[in-house]
Amino acid sequence: MRVSPLCLGTLMLGSWGHNDTDSSIRIIDEALDAGINFIDTADVYSAGRTEEIIGKALARRHGREHIVLCTKVHAPMGPDPNFRGNSRRWIIQAAENSLRRLGTDWIDLYQVHRPDPMTDIDETLGALTDLVRTGKVRYLGSSTFPADQIVEAQWSAERRSTERFVCEQPPYSLLARGVEADVLPACRRHDMGVVTWSPLAGGWLTGRYRSGKAVPDTKRSARWPRRYDMSLRANQEKLAVTDDLAELAEQSGLSMTELALAFVLEHPVVTSAIIGPRTPEQLSGLLSAPQVSLGPDVLDRIDEIVAPGTTFNAEDAGWQAPELGDPAARRRHG
Repeated sequence: MRVSPLCLGTLMLGSWGHNDTDSSIRIIDEALDAGINFIDTADVYSAGRTEEIIGKALARRHGREHIVLCTKVHAPMGPDPNFRGNSRRWIIQAAENSLRRLGTDWIDLYQVHRPDPMTDIDETLGALTDLVRTGKVRYLGSSTFPADQIVEAQWSAERRSTERFVCEQPPYSLLARGVEADVLPACRRHDMGVVTWSPLAGGWLTGRYRSGKAVPDTKRSARWPRRYDMSLRANQEKLAVTDDLAELAEQSGLSMTELALAFVLEHPVVTSAIIGPRTPEQLSGLLSAPQVSLGPDVLDRIDEIVAPGTTFNAEDAGWQAPELGDPAARRRHG
């Protein structure tokens, strides 16, 4: 599949961002009219409401076959403990639910939103393969998988003759470069596409977060408070670095968002960067990024400001190994 360098992310279309369905549909229409052919969502966004909004938008247009539509499975979709994770039982049910909400017969790219330590990857890939072979899904992907599990999934697919993950969706931005160390090289070795989420670092790289400015109070910061809590040293470091990056953008004749998106798209492994506008006005300010080319001097200066492989706040990595959060997993006794 060929996709546009910018992918329309839809996390903010719904109650997680705003509840204006007409405005959300307008954003989708304007993105498609601007040449974006790639839409990313997930069942968990606004508890399924975002998929319904996309379904309404696509029902009003002709040419579903020209749109690359992807959604995800994994996150809890209610209190039932079986309505989550990467098990065969849930994947099959969740795919049917997403198809219904999206109002489509097929999903172009079905992604596993996070690893599931309770489910063997063989079971996950087996269920996903059945969806591909019945025509309900075209391709498979992972999202926010660590490098070792990306490789394990490739080995599993080869060993069991199942469909494989053809792309990974990692967090990648000027403030979260950790994937440069292992995830992106693993994707290169296994010929996987890379669709990056949060290239603007959850709003940090839009110009709204600067020293001397009041910290914006948003739904995003309420949902993920540790990514924005300025009492944390990691976020204080991010703020100082953001000031330096803003100065570099100004010296380069670029907006902050142009610098941030162009940096992500500059990586040779990256296929597309997800943008998540909350309003049509925000969308229009992001569309110029693919035309921006960063010279070696600008890229060298970025590396001086933020060393390659650096992620300041572990929360920006999007996933933490269970062994880091559970002391019992690290101790022989007690």
